[in-house]
Amino acid sequence: MITRRLLLKRMAGLPVIGGLFGSGILLDHSVYANPRRRDYFKELGVRTFINAAGTYTFMTGSLMLPEVLEAIRYASFDFVNLDELQDRVGERIANLLHCEAATITSGAASAITLGTAGILTGMDEEKVIQLPDLTGMKNEVIIQKKHRIVYDHAIRNCGIKLIEVETRKELEKAINENTAMMWFLNANNYVGEIRDEEFVEIAKKNNIPTFNDAAADVPPVENLWKYTDMGFDLVAFSGGKGLRGPQSAGLLIGKKEYIQAARLHAAPRGNTIGRGMKVNKEEILGMLVAIEYYLNKNHEKDWVYWEEQIRLIRDAAASVEHIETEIHVPEVANHVPSLRIWWDQEKLPFTAEDIREKLRSGHPSIETVGGRESIGVTTWMLQPGQERIVAKRLKEVLYDAVNS
Repeated sequence: MITRRLLLKRMAGLPVIGGLFGSGILLDHSVYANPRRRDYFKELGVRTFINAAGTYTFMTGSLMLPEVLEAIRYASFDFVNLDELQDRVGERIANLLHCEAATITSGAASAITLGTAGILTGMDEEKVIQLPDLTGMKNEVIIQKKHRIVYDHAIRNCGIKLIEVETRKELEKAINENTAMMWFLNANNYVGEIRDEEFVEIAKKNNIPTFNDAAADVPPVENLWKYTDMGFDLVAFSGGKGLRGPQSAGLLIGKKEYIQAARLHAAPRGNTIGRGMKVNKEEILGMLVAIEYYLNKNHEKDWVYWEEQIRLIRDAAASVEHIETEIHVPEVANHVPSLRIWWDQEKLPFTAEDIREKLRSGHPSIETVGGRESIGVTTWMLQPGQERIVAKRLKEVLYDAVNS
């Protein structure tokens, strides 16, 4: 974990946006005051819910900060040159995160496709137009077998072939003249046999670019520069998760030569593999503000608050007879205080999905996660005070299930 001294050093050059932030260390406040007069979701018959699950795309990620919304509104009143805005915002973010370059993308998956494409083509505009036809180009990307997930389709969009390996020996043997890149899923760092630092070391020894997908991996804040410092050439983050920027935006950071090449594949250029991954001026500015706010906020205070919330919910669930609970923090992705709830499903006549569905269909609707064996709860996406609602409803649902 980063020390306070290093964090302050990292933040030394951070600008404070006049009119948006004020001054000093910024603490989280309610982002949920909503003066809306028209209830669009109700009109459409779309039900809202309390998010005790986390930053999942199908649950629409996180809620944007008021500062982000204000930046989006500000950007909506004027025209600018899209490339110029990307240039200036990229320079600002690169300075804040101590990397060579950065660019805003239309989500982390877009960052993966654009970054892969940039590595494949470099600054050759004829090759840019040629993708996903890789004739005359390198066409293989090495990936650990246990790092294969559905999102690696974002790499395959570029026409490459994924080469699966499990051990260091297999990885070193797989490297050849067709190897364009080595791709790493940060969330599975402790699942695959080859850890992040060793992965980079092998790649550098063989002069192969590396890409780290760290989409859901803030907090902690230091992850925003940890992996480029480690030596990864490109790193992708989601904008609409822990950063609480626009849900449809993402962040690609790393070596300048690859960021510049990735930009050739993105809008406003038309005849490219990334043309459909357009990001608008409002999202670009919103992401800059989200990152500045995130770097300035009091992360220690957030953590204490989340722990208090999760203990409250844990105590409510554990008060029900036969219910077991455990507070834990995932090692990498979604690195926040979390709660696991389970029971002996052979002795009690209800399943984890039964409980999730009762919470979902109740009033108010509450979304949780988990598999067949347990219920999972996090609090970092809750509005202030909603932890009490979750605790009360969870206790009621569990009690009714146990005593039915």
